[in-house]
This record gives sequence, C-alpha cells and structure tokens, in this order.
Amino acid sequence: MFGRERVEYKTPEQVAVMRRAGLVVADALDAVRAALAPGVTTARLDAVAEDVITSAGATPSFLGYHGYPASLCVSVNDEIVHGIPGSRVLQPGDVVSVDCGAIVDGWHGDSAFTVVLDPADPADVELAATTEDAMWAGIAALATGERLGAVGEAVEEVVETAAARSGSAPFGIVEDYVGHGIGTAMHQPPDVPNFRTRDRGLKLRPGLCVAVEPMLVRGDQANRTLADDWTVVTDDGSRAAHWEHTVALLEDGIVVLTARDGGAARLRALGVEVASL
Repeated sequence: MFGRERVEYKTPEQVAVMRRAGLVVADALDAVRAALAPGVTTARLDAVAEDVITSAGATPSFLGYHGYPASLCVSVNDEIVHGIPGSRVLQPGDVVSVDCGAIVDGWHGDSAFTVVLDPADPADVELAATTEDAMWAGIAALATGERLGAVGEAVEEVVETAAARSGSAPFGIVEDYVGHGIGTAMHQPPDVPNFRTRDRGLKLRPGLCVAVEPMLVRGDQANRTLADDWTVVTDDGSRAAHWEHTVALLEDGIVVLTARDGGAARLRALGVEVASL
C-alpha cells in the first residue's frame, strides 16, 4: 500500500519475501569476499555473484537496469559507485567497494561493502571502517528516531566523531548519491540522505523499507561520471568507500534484511534489539 508521498509500505508477508532476496544478496557478497584478491579481475567477481544469484533461482537487480551491463557494481580506489566490472585486475592496496542486488518473486534486496586489499594504507582502512560505522549508526537511528532525517544526522555524527578522535579533517560525505526506498523496485521513494538536512523527512512507521548507504571519501566530495555513463569518481582522485544494507521497519522494531543475523550483533552494541520476522 502507498502513503501520501507514494511510499510503498510493506506487509509482514512482503517483508518476508524481501528477506529471502536479502539473504541471496548476502550469499553473493560472501562469495565475492572469498574471491577478492590481488590478481583477480572485476569481471571474475561479477561472474561469481551472478552464479550465486541465479543458482538460488533469483534474478540480479542490476543486470539490464537502465542498460547497466553487469550483476555487480565494483568500484575501485577513486571510484565512488557504479563501477562496471571488466578486465581491470585488482592490485595490492586497492580499496574495493562491491554493490549487489537480487530479486525474489518481484521483491528486491540491495547491499554493499568495502574492503582494502593488503598491504593496506591505514588511512584507507579508517575510511572503510568509518563508512561502515556510519551505516550502522544510520540503521540504528531508524529504530530510535522519529523521522527519516535521523539517518543523516547519525551518519554525520560518526564522521565528525572520527575526525575529532584522529585530529584530522572529517571524511567527505558524498551528497549527490543517497539511500533510497526499496521493494517492488530497487529504487523508489523516499530518498535517504547521508547528511543533515533542514527537512527532517517523513515520519518513521512500520512497513517502511529502505537502503541505508553512506559513501565517504578521503578528500572532497565533488565527483563526476566517466564516459561509460555509470562510473562515478572523485574529482580530486581521493579514495572512496561505500557500505549499504536493506532495512525493514516492523511493529516490534527493525531488521536488516541483507545481514545474515538480521543485524543483531552490530545493532545490540548500539543499544537496538532486532525485530522478529
């Protein structure tokens, strides 16, 4: 059913199907993690993920989406998002962000992670870890906040705290690309900003399903899209990280549909209990 802002609110039964899609995505990303190593091509990672998705009887969300040619987005170093897998060979020290989506019975799951290949630059490791922490803080805010703007506030707080702790300038938060509603389409209302806004956003209520996905950079957030019309890179060449999970709000709390444990381990550490499906 839809609300005033054309937001698609899900029933518990529909969320259960999205959970199935989310677990397919989790399986695909686990397989990609296992395959990630210097010397591996990004096309190989794409093949690994597509095999997991199709073997589960699911459909890749990305393949053919507005003409996108692959089942994964693999973004390396200064690539923020939407990197197209191909002949690129991963190198030691690369920062690799992998984004994956799957469809089960018409319902989507979407998730992303970032790893730094050894030998890793400590600044890159901090970038990836801070982005992941920011994502989990944003997810937890869905359980404790009243409006959707709480996500962006939580993300900014993590970035500012990390900067204060290290005594350095905060990582840049990419504002041109945000989280989104998800369900019968991979991208649907509402937008989920990763930064503070004047508009506090819609009121949080059961049935809302969103993808929370902060993108941070070591330099300035200014970016551009390459000639392939997909790959987004930083203008200053600084490295980027991207983390994402699909989250459902239920009557008794939230559950991370693309995390194998529903997000329990990370959320409990933030004082949030995971809802039951």
